Amino acid sequence: MRLLLRFMGFLFAAGTIVFLVGVAAVAGMIWHYSKDLPDYSQLQDYEPPVMTRVHAADGALLGEYSKERRLYLPIQAVPKLVINAFLAAEDKNFYEHGGIDYSGMARAALLYAQNFGSNRRPQGASTITQQVAKNFLLTNEVSFTRKIKEALLAMRIERAYSKDKILELYLNEIYLGLGAYGIAAASLVYFDKSVNELTVAEAAYLAALPKAPAALHPIRNRDRAVERRNYVVDRLLENGWIKQADADKARKEPLAVTNRANAAHTFAGEYFAEEVRRDVLERYGEKKLYEGGLSVRTTLDPKLQVAARKTMVAGLINYDEAQGWRGAANKLDIGGDWGVKLADVKSLSDISPWRLAVVLESGEKSARIGFQPGRELGGAVSKERQTGIVTIDGVKWAKAAAGPTRGKTPTMVSQVLSAGDIIYADPLLAKDGSLVEGQFRLRQLPEVSGAMVAMDPWTGRVVAMVGGFSFDQSQFNRATQAYRQPGSSFKPLVYSAAMDNGYTPSTVVVDAPIEIDQGQGAGVWRPENYSTGKYYGPQTLRMALQKSLNTVTVRLAQDVGMPLIGEYAKRFGVYDELPNYLSYALGAGETTVMRMVTAYSMFANGGRRVKSTLIDRIQDRYGHTIFKHDARECRGCDAPQGWKNQPEPQLVDRREQVLDAMTAYQITSMMEGVVQAGTATVMRDVGKPIAGKTGTTNDEKDAWFIGFSPDLVIGVYLGYDKPRNLGKGATGGHLAAPIARDFMKLALADKPAVPFRVPAGIKLIRVDSKTGMRAGPGDSGRTILEAFKPGTAPPDNYSVIGVADAEGRSLTVPADADRTILRSGTGGLY
Repeated sequence: MRLLLRFMGFLFAAGTIVFLVGVAAVAGMIWHYSKDLPDYSQLQDYEPPVMTRVHAADGALLGEYSKERRLYLPIQAVPKLVINAFLAAEDKNFYEHGGIDYSGMARAALLYAQNFGSNRRPQGASTITQQVAKNFLLTNEVSFTRKIKEALLAMRIERAYSKDKILELYLNEIYLGLGAYGIAAASLVYFDKSVNELTVAEAAYLAALPKAPAALHPIRNRDRAVERRNYVVDRLLENGWIKQADADKARKEPLAVTNRANAAHTFAGEYFAEEVRRDVLERYGEKKLYEGGLSVRTTLDPKLQVAARKTMVAGLINYDEAQGWRGAANKLDIGGDWGVKLADVKSLSDISPWRLAVVLESGEKSARIGFQPGRELGGAVSKERQTGIVTIDGVKWAKAAAGPTRGKTPTMVSQVLSAGDIIYADPLLAKDGSLVEGQFRLRQLPEVSGAMVAMDPWTGRVVAMVGGFSFDQSQFNRATQAYRQPGSSFKPLVYSAAMDNGYTPSTVVVDAPIEIDQGQGAGVWRPENYSTGKYYGPQTLRMALQKSLNTVTVRLAQDVGMPLIGEYAKRFGVYDELPNYLSYALGAGETTVMRMVTAYSMFANGGRRVKSTLIDRIQDRYGHTIFKHDARECRGCDAPQGWKNQPEPQLVDRREQVLDAMTAYQITSMMEGVVQAGTATVMRDVGKPIAGKTGTTNDEKDAWFIGFSPDLVIGVYLGYDKPRNLGKGATGGHLAAPIARDFMKLALADKPAVPFRVPAGIKLIRVDSKTGMRAGPGDSGRTILEAFKPGTAPPDNYSVIGVADAEGRSLTVPADADRTILRSGTGGLY
């Protein structure tokens, strides 16, 4: 008995020693691995990379920019269904354990022992807290060392943070495939839904993804993905988180994925979105743009943007088709499966309803074409093959652009198309605008390009912008990056300088040949009107602008002085510096459509400076406004106690007055004349008050129109990217103005016809439109109301600038003088 007691005592002592050694060993191991544990307190201030989202003025999503597609969602905003799905899939005891699930660890250890030596990856037993520790603070190394550190960190995290905070971190950090991080982004990427709209099946599929998103790809591994999704559904049912009927319905639901694009989401807004991206990048840098979670509210009006894109593209196509068919750009071997070959050909994605196609066979009356097949989410070419017919009606426009048949209308389809031609086609429309079933029209990518900008003149907000025919074809934004000669559309700035310095719209300047000695061996410059060799003699400034007379503008620039005109050009933002050469008064300098539209906005708004903007407001990830375009002070806008019959709020506008308001109205009135009876008469079809000016450069390389209503400015230019002649008669009035007209008809369709605002102090006096003199009782046939500033009036006699005697003294010419005597020369009348 004594021996037994001694033996039991020995065992107890030995056990105690082993226990103490074990405790010491565990304590030592914990101390060893705790020495270099990361600081988990950084989780408190965690700011994950969050995508920047860009919205149109009406809130529509315009674009998203990120390195990791993530939207941070507070746990309070996550539906219970989604939370339960992830708990069912990853850690059903999450709200019960202290960071480590010991039963899960035992299960993983047993499987490891069974699979030892098989080279299989050990099954994890990580809780959600452990995954947070790994994802945020550790690496993905597969080792016991990392698991020990993971467990130690998990216990510390559990003591420091609430369960909801830990779960919030997890649900926003995890990678769920297809470039989506976190449940909010994944919900949009996979199903184009917010998390609140997810079905049981959809939530279960997202919850299945953290284990292996690539292995559960919804297209490439559909069967495995459905199996894992249904496993999560079963766990939801087993835990009592959904009903049997919901589970049955979820298992039967097909795995339908709606992939969400990562480009511009508003049709026709690609150039606009890219310009906004560049702006934000310049302001805040790359990290803030792609990781800062900014919310950018832009000035884009989606309806006006679609109208701008529609009319600009139509104008480019109309001009290009008038030049003829240049032939198919490429050929394709149509032997075998032509669809697979055509799928590899690059096609433009933003020119719908145009579709890339290949000619399968061609005859006299028709050609059969096959359309480019689409690709599934996994990248495989669709097996569906769609074909159509192009009849003679679909190629009538396709006159040969070169060769012996140049300019001849085709009489057979085979004269235009042959088998293997890669072309674009869209549905054929009948004369009444209805679709012709099964028939298509041949299309051609235009070589000519151009740009359009529409702006609110009172704020500088760009409501629509088109930078070219196709953003997918060329990302070069011709509205902001293409520097072109504006031609005669620059003339209103010359006239503004004159009006501010004593001239009136009734001032008469002679239109006659003129020679300018440029000095320093540069020779003699002889500017001419567009209609070469035609001159009109003495003209009022109104009529000279209306007819866009170059020699009058040059004489005016001589008299006013190019340094002053350069100052006005800089003040209006058209040029940074304008050389003191008279040719620049005719728009020989290079500028952009955006700059010209901004300048014209100052005519429309009464001379106030405006700064063009594509962005109204930028907020950071916390909703704090960090940029606002509208800098006007709003007095009385803060009313924390609500409406108490206080005075109405007032906006205080401290913007610089760059042009006298009366001068701005005079120029506007003169440009109304350009529309009513000048070079832009096509704009009369708008049926609303419009003012504007056309522009055509030397050798007809660029065609411009800049114009405005009282509340909307539009600017258009057409030209080849490598400037070349557009053809005889390719003027701003014939090419650019019709595009502006079509846009303004759509933009102002539901707007009342509002006249231009007449500023205080302006006197409207009836004058003779030919002489500029005060109209008499019998002059009703050619009288107009002309705008005069205080202290000015119509002239009492017919004084002509540019007509002088041999000694340089100005002459007073009778109103009925023979204008044929007004010639250029050195002495006498000139």
